[in-house]
Amino acid sequence: MDLGLKDKVIFIAGASRGIGHGIAESLLKEGARVALTARGAEALEATRAAFAAEYGAGSVWSFAADLTQSAGINAAVAACEAEFGPLSGAVANVGLSPSPLGIDVSDEDWDAGLDQNLNSAFRLARAAIPRISANGGGSFLFISSIAGLGALGTPLIYGATKAAVNHLSTSIARFADDTKVRVNTIAPGNIIFPGSTWEKQSTGPRAEAWWRWIRREVPMKRFGTPQEIGDTAAFLLSERASFINGAVIAVDGGQTR
Repeated sequence: MDLGLKDKVIFIAGASRGIGHGIAESLLKEGARVALTARGAEALEATRAAFAAEYGAGSVWSFAADLTQSAGINAAVAACEAEFGPLSGAVANVGLSPSPLGIDVSDEDWDAGLDQNLNSAFRLARAAIPRISANGGGSFLFISSIAGLGALGTPLIYGATKAAVNHLSTSIARFADDTKVRVNTIAPGNIIFPGSTWEKQSTGPRAEAWWRWIRREVPMKRFGTPQEIGDTAAFLLSERASFINGAVIAVDGGQTR
């Protein structure tokens, strides 16, 4: 299926590894031009160079900044449009901040989680949606988590902020007629990739216990991959999904009940 993404400029916050990397690759395979952003300049440049070698230097652009803060987000979005092209879509994929389990969470950890998982998403939406709208419309995508769909025993700040992202997404989607921008969310399940928490747990000293948990909780009895999130994202960012707006789509192998 041709998704009609050829030469569309899609901005991804948090694109150097994992889910963001998978989304970028799926978009590049569809002929989109992808703006890669992340905090770590060295890892980001390595990702850009690898994609440029495979898909062409004109297909990728990168900008290193703190994508949790307005200054970094605004600078990245403005530079993208000035140097790479007008936005047709954007993906808010910054997330995950270390925090202990239970209620004994410091103010510092709580505030860091808010910035990482929720504030970053809102700030990118605030910066990108008016630009996408001014360019004729398109799509904005939040990356949330199934931890925002139910109490799964994750750190409180993570589940609470991902639930807030889901609500933020469906609320912004109500303005689609005014902005001509569709807004949706993907809620990934257990996604495994090199260097991920799941890779460490599934190969560590308690690996068998974690695999038993996966086989018990996930009907498909396996982890998901960044490519599976990426392919879903590419569809939602395309006009093939033109009547999908305000949706929160779990991509979790059937784990969410």
